[in-house]
Amino acid sequence: MTEPCYRRLVAAGIPPDSFEFSGYRRLKRNGRACILFAENRCRFHGVKPETCRAGPFTFDVHDGTIALFLKKEEVCPLVRMLKDDPEAYRQQYVEAVRSIRAFVVQIPDDELAAVCRVEEPDTEYVATIPRTGGSP
Repeated sequence: MTEPCYRRLVAAGIPPDSFEFSGYRRLKRNGRACILFAENRCRFHGVKPETCRAGPFTFDVHDGTIALFLKKEEVCPLVRMLKDDPEAYRQQYVEAVRSIRAFVVQIPDDELAAVCRVEEPDTEYVATIPRTGGSP
């Protein structure tokens, strides 16, 4: 997560020991889920990190472009709903592009490289977009 996001989460009451650093700062996990996820929802929805706001969309960065991927339904139950509702998909895609671009621009290059090394095989390619500017 970016430094501004980290500060926003701590200001919202998330204890600093809820974070870890593994090449990049992230929230700790409780099994497969983030420690802020409880009862099928984010307990801090209004301030969640950029990558969480992207929802089931994830990314990889290559030079001046961002490759966008959608997690498979087996990984994220939200995907079926998005595929069944074109308007919901469009809205989430627009939010994902905005959030991912903000993240990519703000995070230090070494941390971005570490994020991009995380393997996410259960995804399907969606689009390639410019790293900055332009509408989705």
